Amino acid sequence: MNLHRKLVKIDTPPTQQGFLGPGHLARPVIQVDFTESDPFIVLMDDRLNKQEELPVGGPHPHAGFETVSLLLEGSMGDGAHRMKGGDLQLMTAGSGIIHTETIEGKASMRLLQLWLNLPKKDRWAKPRVQDLPLERVPTITYNGTTIKVYSGSLAGITSPIRNYTPLILADIHLQPGTTTVQHIPASFTTFLYVLEGSLQLGDEATEIHRDQVGWLDRHAEETLSELKLTSGETGARVILYAGEPQGDAIVSHGPFIGDTQEDIRRLYQEYRQGKLHHITTVEASQRILW
Repeated sequence: MNLHRKLVKIDTPPTQQGFLGPGHLARPVIQVDFTESDPFIVLMDDRLNKQEELPVGGPHPHAGFETVSLLLEGSMGDGAHRMKGGDLQLMTAGSGIIHTETIEGKASMRLLQLWLNLPKKDRWAKPRVQDLPLERVPTITYNGTTIKVYSGSLAGITSPIRNYTPLILADIHLQPGTTTVQHIPASFTTFLYVLEGSLQLGDEATEIHRDQVGWLDRHAEETLSELKLTSGETGARVILYAGEPQGDAIVSHGPFIGDTQEDIRRLYQEYRQGKLHHITTVEASQRILW
């Protein structure tokens, strides 16, 4: 018999001033300790309404984890890695890279960027970047439900994205008064971030609304679990994140994730010595456009 997932915690993350100037609002979606959110480290909901021509952002290093960037609105980046609304980019910082996120001129965009922990054995993997454009995202529509699967498998469809840490990332649209039942691993850390409308979760019909985060219970069993979602009178749009916990403590400092403080010291030293290379210089086999 399948386990039924329940909603055990609801957060309403605060919106705060972002670091890119007056037009940047940032919301830290994850409001729990890493022991509860593992493998999810940080998730920021960044909204930018930039009215100045001066560029913002710039090059910065990362190492020891992956960034999972889902652009909800607008456009960003350049060249082969230019993203538009609905696109996903998964960047494996791994052993260490330099990444540039510069926004030129006036711009309006909304980005969900997740820091995803790497398995300890893959902490220092060779840097890699994967781009999945909206038109290549596996999508299914049935019974008033539309599901886009950006990573992993859900609703019988599977994303091409390659994962070190097993991750299900899906954008779920429900028409008003629609119910869907999905199956996800019972042991995966799982949360829902409501972008529009409201929905009820499980047989308990616990309700969460726009801009709220709902954390599900987690089980030790290596089996599938049922996730039942029912939308409210205006429908719902929700982003589902479900990932396999890695169970290892991490050390976080600035743009780096490591297993020990010594890892962090080494990474800062390598960065200062110019040993980290820009993500655009990785070999062709590590740049994947799906």
